[in-house]
Amino acid sequence: MRALALGLVAGTGALQWQATLPASPMQLAIALGALATAVLAVFAGPRLRLTLLVVTGVLAGFSWAALVATHRLADRLPAEHEGVDIALTGVIDGLPQPFERGVRFILDVESAVPAAVRGRVALSWYGAPGQDAGLPSLRAGERWQVIARLKRPHTNANPHGFDYEAWLLEHDIRATGSVRARGEHVRIDALAETVTARVDRAREGIRERFRAAIPDGRATGVLIALVVGDQRAIRATDWATFNRTGVSHLMSISGLHVTMIASLVASIAGWLWRRSTRLVIAWPSRKAAAVAGALGAFVYCALAGFGIPAQRTLCMLVVAAVALAFDRTQSASRVLALALVAVLALDPWAVLAPGFWLSFFAVGILFYTTVTHDHGTSWLVGWARAQGAITLGLAPLTVLLFQQVSIVSPLANAIAIPVVSLVVTPLALLAALVPFDGIAFPILALAHACMASLMPLLEWMATLPAAVWHQHAPVPWTVPFALLGVLLLLAPRGVPARVLGWPLLAPLVFVLPPQPPHGEAWIDVLDVGQGLAVAVRTRKHVLLFDAGPAYSLEADAGDRVVVPFLRGEGVGRIDRLVVSHLDNDHSGGAVAVARWLGVDQVVSSLPADHPLHAHAPFRLPCTAGERWHWDGVEFLMLHPPVDDYAKKLKPNAMSCVLRVRAGGRTMLLTADIEAREEFALVVRSANELPADVMLVPHHGSRTSSTTHFIDAVNPRVAIIPAGYRNRFGHPRADVEARYVERGIEIARSDRDGAVHVKLRESGVVVERFREQRPRYWR
Repeated sequence: MRALALGLVAGTGALQWQATLPASPMQLAIALGALATAVLAVFAGPRLRLTLLVVTGVLAGFSWAALVATHRLADRLPAEHEGVDIALTGVIDGLPQPFERGVRFILDVESAVPAAVRGRVALSWYGAPGQDAGLPSLRAGERWQVIARLKRPHTNANPHGFDYEAWLLEHDIRATGSVRARGEHVRIDALAETVTARVDRAREGIRERFRAAIPDGRATGVLIALVVGDQRAIRATDWATFNRTGVSHLMSISGLHVTMIASLVASIAGWLWRRSTRLVIAWPSRKAAAVAGALGAFVYCALAGFGIPAQRTLCMLVVAAVALAFDRTQSASRVLALALVAVLALDPWAVLAPGFWLSFFAVGILFYTTVTHDHGTSWLVGWARAQGAITLGLAPLTVLLFQQVSIVSPLANAIAIPVVSLVVTPLALLAALVPFDGIAFPILALAHACMASLMPLLEWMATLPAAVWHQHAPVPWTVPFALLGVLLLLAPRGVPARVLGWPLLAPLVFVLPPQPPHGEAWIDVLDVGQGLAVAVRTRKHVLLFDAGPAYSLEADAGDRVVVPFLRGEGVGRIDRLVVSHLDNDHSGGAVAVARWLGVDQVVSSLPADHPLHAHAPFRLPCTAGERWHWDGVEFLMLHPPVDDYAKKLKPNAMSCVLRVRAGGRTMLLTADIEAREEFALVVRSANELPADVMLVPHHGSRTSSTTHFIDAVNPRVAIIPAGYRNRFGHPRADVEARYVERGIEIARSDRDGAVHVKLRESGVVVERFREQRPRYWR
């Protein structure tokens, strides 16, 4: 089973790295190969059998994942139905999520006109600006008919970024879109007659009950997340605290919580079972307790939405309960392997989720340290050892997945685990199950008081200077060595090779990803949707030109795209942040970048009272003629002239225009200048404009890219930063045609993802992220 499980992980993971899915005949051939190797394994010797079982797992995992993916991709929205009005009838699946401009929800589509939509779609229903007038109250489990406009799953594609398209595929969401403001929308049923709808309505009832009991509570969102799995109820600032202290796993339905609840239910069931002589004679109490614990875990996981850590733990508990019920002894590692097989059979995309690797590795580390260390120590020493082992053991994975490790995690978890898992979660669940508010609300208030008292301590730990270790994304070959190193370091004393653990870990930290050599500039036009963010790196310096848009009050491109990219590339601080102008799509993420990374100097055309200025020690206006050199690379500001600051022009007219030259090659960063500014640049700086690569001004708007300006720049490559199917229609077809007619190569962020440009003496290199890392779901 262990060999089969390892092969299954490898095969399932290999499928998720494919650019295209294998054709049906190939899928069938691979499945038959898995069957053949399984039959051979039955008759093979012990050593050969293990090898054949691993091969069986690889082939079975690959073919099963391919089959499920083929079936799911068949529900993809046809391209011809993007952006048109479609009448959808379906049931609200899961919990609707209110936000500042409306409400988001998942609709499980039952019928559509035209009949081109199947499965689940993610919809946003927007209210009038500044109010929710006209928005109905949406509830889980309701059946609605709405008029919506949809688009195929598409998201920003950047190095070190979150792959939202893969997440949508895993959650069987085959289209996204919005409910039309003008349309006939009808609530058909107040509650659909399905089990899923009733469970979701119960979850929603618990959420609303908690909010009514403690409407403005410091930790109400945490209590909701712990009981019904609604992690969006937790504020973004609190998530930042939990991530920095390494306790975020406790604020969702973690395996630890599922185990605790199962143990509690098992203890109560066993105690009650032993009270009846007839029941004990019919069936041993420990078997009844194990089955009851597994059932209790199932109910809890159903309330929580079956997250991956909960799935893993539930599978382990069910396997252990079944084995005990049928008198089949199972080793801990075998139970873990069976759980892994079950999780991947249910969800082949689980291998793409960080929670899959972290949860299974954490349990494996606990098993490993339990087996390899003596048991004669006190519980306190054992507890501390377990926390340290998990932190050290998961360090290579957390660096790989998040480019950070919480240094305070062992201490924070040692304090938070007893409070959250043994006190807060059971009390919150009890409050949810008690039907009488007069009894439930005091219990809930006690749970809230315990959680709220823990928060100041976690916040203090999160603010410590050395709370978190940040570093670059590790070079891939260093990760296996690091994992071997932590296994050696966690081995019992006396193991001869234990001292080699630290040298094996060292490359993870000290081997840096490729960096620009002296005299070269590496320029990344990031995919931030409808906006702009460009990172310019030289040998020892980093310049960020714009930081993308703010998507909502709690999310922006700086936090979600720019900071992960720069940290992944090993950037710890920005030397100069250029914010071209005031528009949100260019400046919305700047404050988040400055807060998380730090900025030595801000150069912008922003007004003096902009909040960004509080985050930089030096501030300058960008003015034409400013020139500086870093590591053999020349930077020249071409716009705006200093006189324009007194004219009170609109923000686009004040856009900073920057030229970068390295090795005799040039790139022009144009921001949102329009025809008037383009003409002024041609007149004022014609000799400075020619460039090998240019950003198309104003995202390809019809107000920019005049023929005179394009001819003056005469680029070989033009990059258009634009959002997928954006509401402005950028880039305009006629504008893009002007570049194509001149033989200029086009790169578009909505089509190509992030665009990486290298300016070097030997030439210009242009790489597109979606071409470099193709996946079958993109």
